[in-house]
Order: sequence, then C-alpha cells, then structure tokens
Amino acid sequence: MAAATEPGARVWLGGGSVRPSSPASSPVLGARGHARQGPGQGSERAGGRAPGPAAAGHSFRKVTLTKPTFCHLCSDFVWGLAGFLCDVCNFMSHEKCLKHVRTPCTGIAPSLVRVPVAHCFGPRGLYKRRFCSVCRKGLEAPALRCEVCELHVHPDCVPFACSDCRQCHQDGHQDYDTHHHHWREGNLPSGTRCEVCRKTCGSSDVPAGVRCEWCGVQAHAVCSTALGPECAFGRLRSMVLPPSCVRLLSRNFSKMHCFRIAEAVVPEPGDRDDGADGIATGVLGREALVAPESGKQILKIFDGNDAIRRNQFRLVTVPRLARSQEVLEVALRAYCVIEDARDFELQALPLPSLSGDTQALGKAGLSGPVEEEGSRVSGPQEPMPEAWVIRSLPRTQEVLKIYPAWLKVGVAYVSIRVTPQSTAQTVVLEVLPLFGRQVEGPESFQLVEVLMGSKQVQRTVLADEEPLLDRLRDIRQTSVRQVSQTRFYVTESRTVTPHVSLFVGGLPPGLSPQEYSHLLHEAMATKAAVVSVSHVYNSQGAVVLDVACFAEAERLFMLGRDTMVRGRPLSLLVLPDVLHMKLPPDCCPLLVFVNPKSGGLKGRDLLCSFRRLLNPHQVFELTNGGPLPGFHLFSQVPCFRVLVCGGDGTVGWVLGALEEIRHRLACPEPSVAILPLGTGNDLGRVLRWGAGYSGEDPFSVLVSVDEADAVLMDRWTILLDAQEASSTENSVVDTEPPKIVQMSNYCGIGIDAELSLDFHQAREEEPGKFTSRFHNKGVYVRVGLQKISHSRGLHRELRLQVEQQEVELPSIEGLIFINIPSWGSGADLWGSDSDPRFEKPRMDDGLLEVVGVTGVVHMGQVQGGLRSGIRIAQGSYFRVTLLKATPVQVDGEPWVQAPGHMIISAAGPKVHMLRKAKQRPRKVGTTRDARADTSSALEGDPK
Repeated sequence: MAAATEPGARVWLGGGSVRPSSPASSPVLGARGHARQGPGQGSERAGGRAPGPAAAGHSFRKVTLTKPTFCHLCSDFVWGLAGFLCDVCNFMSHEKCLKHVRTPCTGIAPSLVRVPVAHCFGPRGLYKRRFCSVCRKGLEAPALRCEVCELHVHPDCVPFACSDCRQCHQDGHQDYDTHHHHWREGNLPSGTRCEVCRKTCGSSDVPAGVRCEWCGVQAHAVCSTALGPECAFGRLRSMVLPPSCVRLLSRNFSKMHCFRIAEAVVPEPGDRDDGADGIATGVLGREALVAPESGKQILKIFDGNDAIRRNQFRLVTVPRLARSQEVLEVALRAYCVIEDARDFELQALPLPSLSGDTQALGKAGLSGPVEEEGSRVSGPQEPMPEAWVIRSLPRTQEVLKIYPAWLKVGVAYVSIRVTPQSTAQTVVLEVLPLFGRQVEGPESFQLVEVLMGSKQVQRTVLADEEPLLDRLRDIRQTSVRQVSQTRFYVTESRTVTPHVSLFVGGLPPGLSPQEYSHLLHEAMATKAAVVSVSHVYNSQGAVVLDVACFAEAERLFMLGRDTMVRGRPLSLLVLPDVLHMKLPPDCCPLLVFVNPKSGGLKGRDLLCSFRRLLNPHQVFELTNGGPLPGFHLFSQVPCFRVLVCGGDGTVGWVLGALEEIRHRLACPEPSVAILPLGTGNDLGRVLRWGAGYSGEDPFSVLVSVDEADAVLMDRWTILLDAQEASSTENSVVDTEPPKIVQMSNYCGIGIDAELSLDFHQAREEEPGKFTSRFHNKGVYVRVGLQKISHSRGLHRELRLQVEQQEVELPSIEGLIFINIPSWGSGADLWGSDSDPRFEKPRMDDGLLEVVGVTGVVHMGQVQGGLRSGIRIAQGSYFRVTLLKATPVQVDGEPWVQAPGHMIISAAGPKVHMLRKAKQRPRKVGTTRDARADTSSALEGDPK
C-alpha cells in the first residue's frame, strides 16, 4: 500500500473537478477543525458545515435566468446571466458570492459530518415556507421532518439526507465531553439577525443562513466561522440535559426507540399510494414527471442492485441526441455522486416481461427480476422510459479515508491507497503510526465499516483478512452513492459490556420482585442469565429490567409490545442512564411530560418542539408509559424541575406519581410548572400560566419556566370506602375495595360531577370531535341545559362531618371542596367578600373550603360572576357519608361512587409549584435572538 499523496492518486477536492494529488513521501496530516483541506488529510466541522470554499464541493455552471430568483448566500435577487447554479444540489449564487460559499454540496456533505447520527422522521406533514435540506427546493407537498432536529426533506430526498442529526447521548462511539455547535442551514424566520454582523440572515424565499440546533444562535454561513466552535447551550443551558451526561448503548435499537418516538410508516422512495410502479423523483427528477419537450426523452436511472430489487429509480430528462458521457453525468448528478464520471458507465437494463425475464437480467449482471407489475408513468399512451443502471468500472486501486474512533488524535482522517492485496489487518497496521499509536500492536485494533444512512447508522466489524478493494466493489455494485455514505474507522478491540435498561409497565400491582420475574418469564421467556429486575414499582405495576445482552434486549422489546399479561398490554421503553456525577453545578434540567391527547393537536406539536429545543431524552409522552419512566430516569439527578403539558387531570396524574415515588428521588421536592392544554385549566389560571395554550413560542414558554417563582400548594388525600349493603341482613355483597385518590384543585359531589361525567362519556364515544377548547365548553353548556330542571335533593343523600363535627347542610344539589381560588374555568366559587367565620383562603394554608350550589342555574351565575357559592365550612379533615350512589369528580375526573364513606385529609408534604413571573417590559428584538444572548457572552465578542 502507498500513501494517498503519491503520484497518480486522485482525491475529490470540490469545485466541480478532480485534481491529482501532489507527490510526497508520506501523507500530510491536517489538524482537526482547521479550514484547510488537502490531499491525504482531513478535517471536520460539527453539523456538516464545510470548512472552506474549496471543500464546498459544488458543481457550479453559469445559467441564464428568465425570471428573478434569489442567491442562497446573500438572499438578494439573481437576474439574467449573473447566476451560478450547482447541478447537484441546486445551490444558487451570484458570481461575486462564489468565493464566500461555505455551505457544502449534498454530494460531499456526508464526508464533513463530525459524528454520524441518524434522523428520526415523523409522519408526513405540510410545512409552509420551508425548504428541503437536500435539494433546497420548497416543501409544497407533504414532507418529512426530523423529530429531534430541524431537518426538513421531501420524501424522495430521504435516502440522500446526511446522517447529521444531533448527538444527544454517549453510545460508546466517539463520545465527546465538549459540545460543538450543530449548524443547520436555512429555514430561518424572515428578519432574523446574524449574531456576528447583526444584519438580516433569514429569508422565506431561499434557505439562507445557519442556526445552531442546541443554543439557537443564528448567523450567515460565512459569519458562523467567526464564532467559537464550542456550544454553551444558550439561554436554556441550565434546563438542558447535557448529552455528555447521558449514556445509552443502543446497538440494536433505532433512534425512534431510544427517544420513545412513535414510529411512522415512511414510504421508501418509489412507493406510490395507487399501487403503481414507484417513481423516485428527487433533486432532478421532480420536474421530469411531466411530458418531456420535443427533442428530449425520459430515462429511468437505477444506481445499483439494491435499487433494482426495490424498484426505486430516478427519472432524468436528456436530449435525444445527447452523448453517452452527457447522459452519464446527468445520471450521476441525479444520485448526488460527484466522483469522476470516467470511473462509471451506464448499462442498459432490459425491461422484463410480466412473467419475469431473468436471463436478460443475468446478462446485465443482476441477480433478480425487476418488479414492474402495474407500471405506468404520466399517461397510459406514453411509451415506457428506457431503463439504465449506473455501474462502477473495475479499479485496480483506490484512495480510502480511515478515521480514528478515539478522541484527541489531532487529525480527522488519513488517506491511504488500497490495492488487491490490501486487507483490513494491513490497513490497520499502516494507519496506526499515522495516528500516533505505533507502539501498540495491531491485534489491539480492528477496522469497522460504518454505513451512515439517514434513518440508521449501521456498524460492521470487518474480518482481518477482508479484502478492502473487493469490499468497495461490492458496495458500489449495491449502490454507487452508498460509497459516499460509508466510512472506515480504526477502533480499539475492547470488549463492550452490554447494558440496556428496559422499563416494563402494565403489570399487575402489588407483586414481589421474584413474582414479577416469574411472570415475565412466562409471558416472554426471559433468560435469567442475562436479564434481572433492578427496580420494582409494585404500587404502579412496573419494573425496570437490566439486560446484559443486546440481542436479548431487542427481542424482549419487540416481543413485549405485543404481549398481554392478565388481560393488559405491556408498555416497554428503552431508558438511558443519566451520569449525574458529571452534571454541571448550575444544571437543573427540566423533565417534560406532554399529554398529546390534550389541546387537540397542540400537544403533539409541543412534543416535537420540546424535543428539538431540549435533549429529547428529557421529554416524555404520557400516553406511552405514564410519568413513572421519566421520574425513574431522573431519580439520581440532584436537582431538577418538571413541566406538565396537559389539563388539570394530567397535572393531578403527574403529581400523584411524584407523591408515590418521592422517597426514591435524590431531589424529593422538584418544582412543577404547568402548560395548560385542557378545557378548564383552573390550576394553570391560579399559577398565572393562562386559561389555555394558544400557540405561544415554545422557547418563550421554557424561558418563562426558568424565570418562574416557586410557591407551595396543599395536596389532599381522599379515601373512598364503599359499603353497599344487600337486602339480606348481616351480609354485604358487591363491596368495592377501599381506594385512595389524590386531589389538588377541588372535589365535587352531585350536580357538577354529573355534568363532568356526561361530558366525559360523550368524549369517550366520539373523541375526534373534542379537539378544541371552544367546542368542549359548548358541550358543557348543552349538557347543563339538559340538567336545568334536575333536582335530587343532595343534602338528603349524604352526611358531612368537619373536624369530626356534624355540619347541617342547606338545600343544595352540589357539594364542592375547593383548594384553589378557581373553579369551573376560572370562576371564584368562594367569593371575595370577607366573612369573620372563615379565614381568607390560600392554596397553602392547609385548609379546604366547602361550598354548595343549588343547581345548574346557580352554577351558571357563578361562572358569569353574578353570584358566589353557599359557604358551608372550612377545615382540614372531612368525612362524607354517601347514602346513595352519587356522581363524584376530583380535578375533572368523574365517576359514580357507591354508597359509603369519603374521608378527605392533608396528604403529607406540600407540593412545590412554579408560578409564572409577572410580565416585564421587553426590549425590542425577536425571541429567537434572545436564545443566543448568553452564548455570545460566553464565547466572547466575535468581532
């Protein structure tokens, strides 16, 4: 083998050409992070940003523009003959701006990624005034968005997307303690100002400018080089769970599983809903769907055997008299291949008959038939386009980049020449001296092949005798573009101890660890040698399993999602480990719980927004395992806060789980903030979070949480002891076991609980209709009008004791115990008039107020501010005896309670809540600019 800088070696350097490297006796090693890049050396920048103009790699050509367009660098108009267009990624630039281009071409973007991390694409959606990160065209049709970062792509551009998502945890591969900016190009709001020059860098017309997806600093692509490389997480730095403090060995799990994101079926390029032949339109193929102009023809282009098996191709339009070399160059650009076209050729692909002509495919060097059943293009009268496959010509030697998999090497990679005699072992032996590890034997290292797919990063350890030239040939035979997405790392041959934590919920409560182990063994055939129960939450019916085998962890995870135990489905989550000893002293991470069913579709949107603003490991979806997994993950964090996004019932759910697990937390009293998404949102009103979320910027919400004031609130325990007697004397049947319910806001008995029950039942029957707060209140009004003439005489159906003293009730239809000065969507049920018999109510005074209402009309008058309720009592211990089955509701959750006793008492320590600080006048400036205020101060003046 020889170094890459020997005569004759060809290395792609960008700029639309292939340059021969200069002769030298040994490779030139480039320092990590430097802006220079020459033959046989390499440097990388975080987030895929090109280190210099020569590395941008664009294939620019001068174009004549018949209509105004915009420069992707300065966002000004380009008109006439002044434009230069990249044939691969559609980057448009003025001639004067060419020397300032820093944004890399799609063809070389994978080679500039610092740490390859796959994306998590959610379901298709409409994203107005957004641009694709691959082809830089507008997203007019439904497109895809990464749930963790700001990447937006067309569905057919997904295979070409770079695996440059945010690195949110350590996984044993290239774990960094310092965090760099993670730049993402384009999709900045209009009027966004550059952090360096303070000029406008955002545009709604082109994907201009870059933004760090951790700290939010925004700048021109050119100006971003003036900022320091390290990221301090910006304004939210105290709330973000640092990636260096989270560890997750996720060898066999996708990022969707690691971040607990519901998987969406993302059609592969070429799939169509009508069942016809797939047409993978992309960078150059989206316009080719229309009928070609006269003198031109449409060609089907495949990039390898894998594309043929999947029937995924791209359509290109070329002149009918075009030379084969011109067609080949267009085909390569369609697949974002920027290598020398002289190293490739196009092979005609015969169209098989309906029965499948395997002999014809064999002549073309293929192993299987092309699936063309039901194929059609734009119209039934048009002839089938010709099909071609791109093939790589045989090579006797190649230049290969080898990356080190450990830290602080001084170089990003070295380039060496591989020949037919080169194996994985000889390559390791040659590159160790270049990385400064020559004193160690090659038996301590191994060569790992990394396929950097947009949706999954796959690692394969190569055998010592693996011929690398044959390996590269096989990769190109599978897909010619796959070579640019493949890296080779030299790693230490150390044994990684497998450790995966699986949270298992949905189990029967009240069992011992041995009983849970036996139950899971019966349900999923767990292997006792590698699976153990590390934590038991028997009151919630949940356990945490420690699995010491990656394959077994994957098997249990996939099997458990379809397993029923005693009639209940299991919920399984992959949980990381929080390295609490590495947390910075000023770090108080925010644990976020979101109920996506609350607030219509706003809960789902907030879930995505908080995942992108924070570390997705600290954001939990309550419909997937409840709040317990989040509290378990943060159990060793010395100080943290909680944000609950949902209605009053959701808040009560989280506070109840906190009460049960408090004794296991290193921070037993975390402060809780609320983002109200429900209908009433009475607790949110009292704590100044508003009557309901109405689309505020999620970043502003997080800032308000960080600035909120801590207050105390009482929590109350309600013991429900049903004692329904039968007609037979001295016998009791159908007796419900005693049940304990936690209360934060209020408890209603009678007419108000009956209305809540009717509303709840209507929502259960048709949940799709209850997507707006206005509609929900309208249903409440309709249900109330139906009960307006209802009279049952509640005071005759129950008995009330306050502080063990009997209290005579007036003629009422509803009895309500209130802990906060808000009831029924903001009404003051107690009233503001002073009364010498009672103390002024507070939510932390250890007292409950008891109020009665005479019916639906009275309740309407209270909500209209015309009347207040009937004040009955005030105290800290209550006993209610129900003589008949009566509707009861606690914090908006209703049910019918059987005859028996209800005992209401204080529930231990008070809860620490966060009350939104009063609004202060803000200086003129965008909210986004505020994200970078702190980071710029920490990094110093870039000027």
